[in-house]
Amino acid sequence: MKRTHILVALLGAASLIATGCGKSDYLESVSLSSNGQAAGGFYNLSGVDGTLQLVVTANYHSGKQVIVTNDATWTVTPTGCATTADDYGYLCKYEPDAVGPFALPAYGPTTVPISTTGMMTGIVQMCTWTDAIVTTGTGSSAVTAPASPPIWLYTGYYQVVATYRNMTSQPVGVGVGVTASDDFAGCGPS
Repeated sequence: MKRTHILVALLGAASLIATGCGKSDYLESVSLSSNGQAAGGFYNLSGVDGTLQLVVTANYHSGKQVIVTNDATWTVTPTGCATTADDYGYLCKYEPDAVGPFALPAYGPTTVPISTTGMMTGIVQMCTWTDAIVTTGTGSSAVTAPASPPIWLYTGYYQVVATYRNMTSQPVGVGVGVTASDDFAGCGPS
């Protein structure tokens, strides 16, 4: 009787090994994405109270993917500057140590907060896009003006990184086009 139990236990263990059960699966990477409109690899947060849903995915060695957005933490770094209008369109009034009116506002609850569910919301009015300046015509008939239709370029963005179980995602850039008036005649792709 004792030999039968030992034989059954050995056969069970061999069966687990042969089927791959018992192999440990582990977290291999974390990725960050969004369902929002992307332009050139960046996302755009447009409109007053506009939102952008960020999604954090845990990628396991076995190929399994699990959405872990609600369990992630966020690191957000402002990069570049906001824009202002002038005779030629939009100019970035940025200096490396600038803290003036055109420096990109710090990340926080009154600018572009991210909720625990990964929803990023545009609160503060700013534009981190500029319409490219182009020259059409030649010689005395050359005209330099903002492109029409617009060719949107970044002047700044918020670099977002998600962390889950001490593993960080790739950085994602989020431009902001939150304007309440026609001062900018639109801001960024919509």
